[in-house]
Amino acid sequence: MSSKVATARTSRRSVAPALDRIICGDARTVLRQLPAESVHLAITSPPYNVGIAYSDYSDDRTYLEYREWLRGVWKALARVLRPGGRFALNVAPTSIKNFRPIHHDLTRDLIEVGFLLRTEILWYKQTMGRRTAWGSWKSPANPHVIPSWEYVLVFSKGSWRLEGDRAEIDITGPEFQRYSDGFWEIAPERNRRGHPAPFPDELIRRLIKFYCYRGNVVLDMFGGTGTVAAVARATGRHYLSIDTSREYCELARERVAAARAEGTGPRIPAPDRVEIAPGLVRRRRVRTGHRTE
Repeated sequence: MSSKVATARTSRRSVAPALDRIICGDARTVLRQLPAESVHLAITSPPYNVGIAYSDYSDDRTYLEYREWLRGVWKALARVLRPGGRFALNVAPTSIKNFRPIHHDLTRDLIEVGFLLRTEILWYKQTMGRRTAWGSWKSPANPHVIPSWEYVLVFSKGSWRLEGDRAEIDITGPEFQRYSDGFWEIAPERNRRGHPAPFPDELIRRLIKFYCYRGNVVLDMFGGTGTVAAVARATGRHYLSIDTSREYCELARERVAAARAEGTGPRIPAPDRVEIAPGLVRRRRVRTGHRTE
């Protein structure tokens, strides 16, 4: 295992246990307070750095500043992941005129932090019917390629293998065959639940069942309105959701509480409240920009 992701000592201020909680606070700050090696799977999509006017987060950094900010999150995440723990990062292609290979750059950054790259999944969203930017119509002068997909980059900490109880495997044979094909055709979520760009439940359900066991801990450090946490609870996994927006965290608490158990796995408790992390600065309500839910 790379020394860059070696286990750090748990802070005296660490929050324990890191189970079944919705926390309103800064991702890096909260991650640094969690117990080391307490998370089996992290799934997230970070803010997109597109200039939204948050009161507690600068969404108009330079591209290098943005990547450096995320490196701080990746380092904090590495400490809390168990050996062999997985990280699924959803990123979308950038705009046409200011195209940047963000999926390549973030992959490089995560490898430099010490993560192992497992695979790239192409999430085909079937959104081409809504396109309007053709560029030069029916002409090679300046045609535009509009991405109808997003990437899910999957990493491991230190080891390819995640140990667990085989009795807590809930993926079926047909599901395993289908999910192991890295082209996932899943329609985007239409019910936004107060969030500009939510994950579809099916995307999260596949990642959870494919990459961890029932009873494991699943984290989203940019948790939005709680899709990852809700699906984790429904599939018998413990959850931890972090977001800076109190509005989103309250919506997440309601959504996770309403999640119904699927199958015969462990019954995971609902969150009784939203926890406010020390030093949180309230941000203004926004309707666009922050990608993950």
